[in-house]
Amino acid sequence: MIELLPSGAAHLVAMRVSGRVDVDDLQVIIDAIEEAKRQQPRISFYAELDQMRWMTATALLRDVGYGLTQLSELSHYYRAAVVSDKRWVRRVVRLEDRLFRSLEMRVFPTRQHATALEWARHRPEAPEPAAAGATAG
Repeated sequence: MIELLPSGAAHLVAMRVSGRVDVDDLQVIIDAIEEAKRQQPRISFYAELDQMRWMTATALLRDVGYGLTQLSELSHYYRAAVVSDKRWVRRVVRLEDRLFRSLEMRVFPTRQHATALEWARHRPEAPEPAAAGATAG
């Protein structure tokens, strides 16, 4: 199950993930992300993950598919705060932080959820303009 949480900022999509996640749960988040992207130049995420047990195969495929469509839109993303005490979550987030340099990602222990939310609420700067017309000086 995925529950949207009040974020306190228009650019922030906040959620709590628990139990089993199915494709309908995932679609709620995708819709929230797309709506935030329509209204804000850059968006951030806050996700509490410690109570997640598993994701259905259909949801996993949809998640991967949606993620791949976003690779060309990474400039729309600013920060992702992940709250979890699970080691595997920490490892995955650290790897993703290295792979997706335009998106700043951090893992916070559950006892620091308020700090994580505040960090994710930080107002993003506008996306940097494309360097296509830049000239060497």
